[in-house]
Amino acid sequence: MTSTEIETPRGPAGIRIIEPVGPPVSMLFLGHGAGGGVDAPDLVAVREAAAAAGVRVVLVTQPYRVAGRRAPAPIGQLDEAWTAVIEHYGVHNLPLIFGGRSSGARVACRTATTLGAAGVLALAFPLHPPGRPDKSRAAELPADVPTLVLNGDRDPFGVPTATAMVEVEIRPGATHDLRKGVAETATLAVAWLRKNGWAN
Repeated sequence: MTSTEIETPRGPAGIRIIEPVGPPVSMLFLGHGAGGGVDAPDLVAVREAAAAAGVRVVLVTQPYRVAGRRAPAPIGQLDEAWTAVIEHYGVHNLPLIFGGRSSGARVACRTATTLGAAGVLALAFPLHPPGRPDKSRAAELPADVPTLVLNGDRDPFGVPTATAMVEVEIRPGATHDLRKGVAETATLAVAWLRKNGWAN
């Protein structure tokens, strides 16, 4: 694993790269939740399983977390910093998969079309604030990019509905942190990557 920082318009973003054993098949960028980090259990499980399946994994820590703040930046600033990270890597001959958990999943979804993502892996996509189903964020899910949503059936933030481009896998007994059945969650994620030709 290599660590570095990338300058963004919102300050430096933290980057950790996990290389697969052989030549990479794709690049998976993973962002963290609003108050957490890239070492959340579901992100750890997914990154390890993906790297074992030939995926180069790029863990992205938003500038506000690098600066030591827990309160998340406004969504426009999150998207701006994420965009700077993606553009830093330039044009690759590898498919770029955007992903993350909760707030990071929202960033990945909002930027996928504009930045040319091949697919989106959304862990614990927060469909609405707890107790506020009227405040749906379903419109953030891409309409034209293959997307896999992995949400617990006990998630107080709700569970999105599948569409033509959005597959939804409901994790039984799991809440928003997806700790329950985390290995199975990672297995589902990698199976989806393989199905699309983005993993070995």
